[in-house]
Amino acid sequence: MADSRGAEDVYWVEPRRRAILPLDGFHLSRSLRKVIAGDRFRVTADRAFAEIIALCAESAEDRPDTWINASIEQAFVRLHGLGLAHSIECWDGDTLVGGLYGLALGRAFFGESMVSRAPNASKVAIAALVARLRVGGYTLLDCQFMTDHLASLGAIEVARADYMTLLGAALSSTASSAGVASSSAGGVGEASGAGDFGALDGLAAGVAGAVPGKVIVQLLVQTS
Repeated sequence: MADSRGAEDVYWVEPRRRAILPLDGFHLSRSLRKVIAGDRFRVTADRAFAEIIALCAESAEDRPDTWINASIEQAFVRLHGLGLAHSIECWDGDTLVGGLYGLALGRAFFGESMVSRAPNASKVAIAALVARLRVGGYTLLDCQFMTDHLASLGAIEVARADYMTLLGAALSSTASSAGVASSSAGGVGEASGAGDFGALDGLAAGVAGAVPGKVIVQLLVQTS
């Protein structure tokens, strides 16, 4: 993280209690379900990575400054080029109104930042991410720090030791199915090997690469 958008230095932060969102524990409220199923937003993945991170770094009324400085932004754009960093985008017509980005390693996805410029846009982005990770065989969604917003969607806090166990299993290509199940972050993809962030695109991509809302809802209510 950086102290501000204009800061030159970055520093590492390790929460004593980590926020994670179990992929089989996403809380899909009735109102959010209606927004997603009604295709209020066009949802895509990796179609506007640089734009998403730039939007996350912008100041807003409720957040006059940001921890995303130029070096972090440049590093993640490079990571995206290497296929390691990914984004979810929410569009209102041709206008980018929300989304998120993060880093994918093994079967873990580390959410870095999310943004919303329209009501429910960030919630839809997280829902779409969870659906995508489930299909892609991921087992861990690391949210880093707990917020009321994340808690309302099903995120929980775990102690560092428990987090390290989950992380080790997610990064190991030889983790057993039993080990994956015990993580309480089960998915519907393969139990071992690296996750496939693009697996959903091969199954349900619609017009212009968008994933239909009804598909996202179906994946979220599907039991592991």
